[in-house]
Amino acid sequence: MQAKHITTMGLISFVAAAMLAAPTRAEVATETATLGDYNVTMYVQPFLTDEDLGILRMVLKSQDALALFVPQANGFAAMAASPDDGFIKDGVPSASVVALGGLPDSASAAANAVDGCQKAKQGAADCVVILEIAPK
Repeated sequence: MQAKHITTMGLISFVAAAMLAAPTRAEVATETATLGDYNVTMYVQPFLTDEDLGILRMVLKSQDALALFVPQANGFAAMAASPDDGFIKDGVPSASVVALGGLPDSASAAANAVDGCQKAKQGAADCVVILEIAPK
């Protein structure tokens, strides 16, 4: 009887954790733009503040702004952030925000950006992609 109780509690804990987890890219709204030779997608993650969204929208509209956040945008690129750490703190990107470019495909760009963010994050929440750049 004890083992069944522990298994049930474990299952309840797993389901609760899954329900509280950050939404996947497929579950959040997106905004897209074409800048020169690139398509840019912003994922409107729930933790992004109005200030964060304003800055990311500038990136969607300006190649110069895009170059500031993702300097190596050739090939595929992605930017990830930790929901607990946020995107912009005191006017600068949080230490856990990672943007990587020059990768061969979107999956590699997203995975590498999230991995780098995971290593740098301060909070407990897993990092998520907030921006993707892909050649047209």
